[in-house]
Amino acid sequence: MSFGSAASRRPRRLDDSAPCPCGSGDAFGGCCGSVIAGADAPTAERLMRSRYTAFWLGDAGHLTRTWHPRTRPDDIDVDPEVRWTRLEIVDAAGGGQEDATGVVEFRAGWAQRSGGTEGELHERSRFARVRGRWFYLDADPRPRERP
Repeated sequence: MSFGSAASRRPRRLDDSAPCPCGSGDAFGGCCGSVIAGADAPTAERLMRSRYTAFWLGDAGHLTRTWHPRTRPDDIDVDPEVRWTRLEIVDAAGGGQEDATGVVEFRAGWAQRSGGTEGELHERSRFARVRGRWFYLDADPRPRERP
């Protein structure tokens, strides 16, 4: 991910019946597509999955809307040179429909569109629910690159 000047980049589109990029096995329209379109995520994990999918799509608007205002940077953007390749949920604590906070640990694979560099983002993301709506707070990143 990068934060910077390409905020005007138009997100990719995905058919509602296509497999969701988050790897849930569900169709995009019934999984992350509905959350990206504005439906409330029922759990912190579902919000995290929709944020991964937003990076996959290049949808900085969804990332902005779902980032808690207290911790959100002034400018949110996605790097068009990064292609997100897979998502693995490692662990989830709290973050349920009755919880106020949650933590989701995940690994997300990525590859540079040019240059052949690949890597993995390993992160424990913290979430908070405010008036029934989940928001991303911050994370403990553990990035690793593969040669």
